[in-house]
Amino acid sequence: MSAQPEITQRDLRNRSKEIMDAVQGGQSFIVTRDGHRIGELTPLRRRRRFVPRGEFAALSHSAPDISLHAFRADQESTADRLEDDPYAR
Repeated sequence: MSAQPEITQRDLRNRSKEIMDAVQGGQSFIVTRDGHRIGELTPLRRRRRFVPRGEFAALSHSAPDISLHAFRADQESTADRLEDDPYAR
């Protein structure tokens, strides 16, 4: 027996609201047609909008050091420079 319940294509069509509500709640389904598995219906992972300060600090400790001089040099070398900039004064 699979960890995800199997639903037929017909069930998906006829009970779409109920099934989509379950997916929104975190449930996954295997969709079948004529007794054959044809797809998987799974919820999307939501991105976090907030990272706690302690977690950010812990992750930042392993970040590489950044050279301000090298960063500015990279910006200068890749920035678009317009010779006839209409806003230049």
